[in-house]
Amino acid sequence: MSKVERKVRGLVAEDEEMRGAIETVLDNADDGEVKWVDVRDELTSGQWGRLIEKGVLVDGDAGFALADREGIEAGLESADESGGSGGSGSDAETPEETSWSKWDKLAGLVTVGFFVGYAWAPVRSVIAGAVDLVFGPLAEIVPFYVVIMVVALATGLYSTLLRAGIMDMEKMGQYQDRMKEIQQRRKEAKERDDQEALDRIQDEQMEAMGDQLGMFKEQFRPMVWIMFLTIPAFLWMYWVVGYRGSEAHYELGEIVVPIAGQPLAWTDPLLGPIQIWIVWYFLCSMAFTQIIQKSLNIQMSPTST
Repeated sequence: MSKVERKVRGLVAEDEEMRGAIETVLDNADDGEVKWVDVRDELTSGQWGRLIEKGVLVDGDAGFALADREGIEAGLESADESGGSGGSGSDAETPEETSWSKWDKLAGLVTVGFFVGYAWAPVRSVIAGAVDLVFGPLAEIVPFYVVIMVVALATGLYSTLLRAGIMDMEKMGQYQDRMKEIQQRRKEAKERDDQEALDRIQDEQMEAMGDQLGMFKEQFRPMVWIMFLTIPAFLWMYWVVGYRGSEAHYELGEIVVPIAGQPLAWTDPLLGPIQIWIVWYFLCSMAFTQIIQKSLNIQMSPTST
């Protein structure tokens, strides 16, 4: 089912008088275009505006063009088959599928390579040595807990900016709106015990399964870039504290943890097997991320349409 067909079904289901308005527009469309002056005696301005708002009519050369004549006619036919009952078509916007650029794919490939550094010392040493050029001088002059705070601040800042810049919150909202709208119509059809409507909604749900993949791609795209920058920083901290019992590369000292009651080394476990430096990093990262989002007034939740 095309987007235009679904919108026409939704318009007719919402207001039966829209059927006549759409038929009038089809009858008066000359070479696929229609002007307001040609139909104003038979349509209200509200109906005309509704057709434009929903994308049934789009900008043309001399007036407004039919977005898809076949789709419009199919929408009217499917609305006839449903008997005009409520919930016969989805009125929610169907978002365009997100496509990854070659740079997104390259960043994903390199990120997978970075994961090798957690298990293979040569890769870890190369990556950590490069990052050490940035954070090494800082580690020599301030305590290690301050270094971790700086790393957490940096990762929180670019993570927030990348998510805000790359992920389309409006598109995410469209995905969620469409799924919620389908679920609502399914609930209403069950209450009416309308099996035909349930069958149609079931088909639409199967068609909308692609939305789940679209949402995943939309969410994962900024995550690739975030991991591309964060994994090297994390590998550097592994390298600094001494990975799996190896010698630390800086004098780290000890840290006093209130719940432990005594000074502990940064590699001592705090929450189960999780070492202290990892816990401290995540606490700092979550705190700085919230502060950055509030300070820059960046919206991280999908925008409903």
